Amino acid sequence: MASASAHRVETSTNGKRWHDQYPEMGTGPVPVEPYISEEYFALERERIFRQVWLNVGREEEIPKPGDYLVKDLAVCHASILVIRGKDDKVRAFHNVCSHRSNTLVSNGRGSCQTCTCRFHGWAYNLQGKLTFVPDEDNFFQFEKKDHGLTPVAADIWEGFIFIHLDPQPRESLKEYLGELSESLHGYPFSELSGMCYSWTTEINTNWKNIRDAFQEIYHLPFLHAHSVPAAFNDSSNPYAHNLYFKLYPRHHTTSLYGNPNHQPTATEALSNRFGSSLIRKDYSSIEHLPPGVNPTRHPLWSFDLNVIFPNFNVHIADGTYLTYNMFPLAVNRTLWEVREYFPRPKNAGARFSQEHSKVIFRDILLEDSKLMERAQLGMASKAKPYLILKDEELLIRHDNKVREDYIGFYRNREKGREEAHG
Repeated sequence: MASASAHRVETSTNGKRWHDQYPEMGTGPVPVEPYISEEYFALERERIFRQVWLNVGREEEIPKPGDYLVKDLAVCHASILVIRGKDDKVRAFHNVCSHRSNTLVSNGRGSCQTCTCRFHGWAYNLQGKLTFVPDEDNFFQFEKKDHGLTPVAADIWEGFIFIHLDPQPRESLKEYLGELSESLHGYPFSELSGMCYSWTTEINTNWKNIRDAFQEIYHLPFLHAHSVPAAFNDSSNPYAHNLYFKLYPRHHTTSLYGNPNHQPTATEALSNRFGSSLIRKDYSSIEHLPPGVNPTRHPLWSFDLNVIFPNFNVHIADGTYLTYNMFPLAVNRTLWEVREYFPRPKNAGARFSQEHSKVIFRDILLEDSKLMERAQLGMASKAKPYLILKDEELLIRHDNKVREDYIGFYRNREKGREEAHG
């Protein structure tokens, strides 16, 4: 394999203008209005979140028949019950009792063989069928078979559980994910899911501000200069230019640079001996990765950032991966869920490595969250009507275009103006 020095990143344009590959993205400023507009948020609710496949968890969370998880989707005014049946199939239902629409199962995870409403004792089996109604004879022309739980579509991709509020969506999960689905096939998600460290917080910012923060690397040398100093940039690549970009119709991916001359602290070096992190420690053994991971096989690769529209990120490294979910609560509030995955540790060294990685990652998240909330305040002031994006912020621009394609906010506004002027 060629030496790392032979694959340096050209810091002006990466040897090309990424936007030249996707001229339909344009290069102009992007409006701030969608980040602060109640009208736009209402359209996102109806035309995006109620119309697409949404990740709600992983299969490891419900491994046995009767295991369930509940996911509240405030943006959809819905609570979803995901449950594994006796036939091992994962199904999803609105978490609503047929009697008087009470929430059937409390939030969180658990296990049961029958789901029983605490309000009046109506009971449902793992397939969502109504099996018991107290004082059933007192109801009028009543048939239990007509009053099971209301289903929503559920499907699995690489161990990730997705739901769609339409029980018969126009496109399957595989069709929705498209080429991205196949590109990550073969990555050992299940093997690396033995340990999961998670953080959940409500953050005072629009969900897209969180999304955008993890679609660009421009901020790394500045915001994270102390938490991960010079891990993703060096004198040859001072602004952490990426190695690769790929846009799909709705989703996208990028490969990040890793500084081969990064000098780890003593603790980090010890951690690297026994485990994996997003800070790459070895640049010689990447051929074992599936073709869709580090697709250019660049020796200075650190990890891939995969973004699934509208609100799910999967960041993949060699030996570990992490996910972000951004669930909108209001135009300026978001439930942010972060999970970091590792294989189950086989010794104390591996356990130490994971704990060290977890703490470093926690510090990075804290740095990010403060700035995202400040960005929301700045946007709400309306001091600046536009975002100014550079070439390496291509993914943010693509995300805005995909979202507008779903909503048609500006397209319809312009059409209305044309009609008003004859």
